[in-house]
Amino acid sequence: MAQVTFKNNPITLLGNEVKVGEKAPDFTVLANDLSEVTLASTSGKVRLISVVPSIDTGVCDQQTRRFNEEAAGLPNVEILTISVDLPFAQKRWCAAAGIENVQTLSDHRDLSFGQAYGVAIQELRLLTRAVFVVDSSDTVTYAEYVAEATNHPDYEAALEAAKAAK
Repeated sequence: MAQVTFKNNPITLLGNEVKVGEKAPDFTVLANDLSEVTLASTSGKVRLISVVPSIDTGVCDQQTRRFNEEAAGLPNVEILTISVDLPFAQKRWCAAAGIENVQTLSDHRDLSFGQAYGVAIQELRLLTRAVFVVDSSDTVTYAEYVAEATNHPDYEAALEAAKAAK
């Protein structure tokens, strides 16, 4: 399992670490209109999944804005940002931030995504920072568990993996 800290304190991640080459685990999260979104409902596309602890914090805000800006250069990639923020808060934040190229999704209900991808923080009931790329055949082609959850992910590596995925 990935060794991750939050504000330099070790944390316990629930679920199994996802590795490159594996089939992406299914999950159920909520869209901003409370409809369910699953891995299967996004199938047939390359997905860049950006995982953040809370959309309302500085690094999470910057991470979501960065992938929103990069989306224009990724025409065949769907960008999903997943956190445990309530769908209503995500919708409000997206409207205020002018986010239109990233779909924000909430894992607040039952941590389905967090446990399936090994990113649920037991001590905080948040998700740790991570980025995954899943190709159109639902295979994981990139996985980064950011070692210190308050740090930025490797944007360039994630974007290159998304561009290379089919």
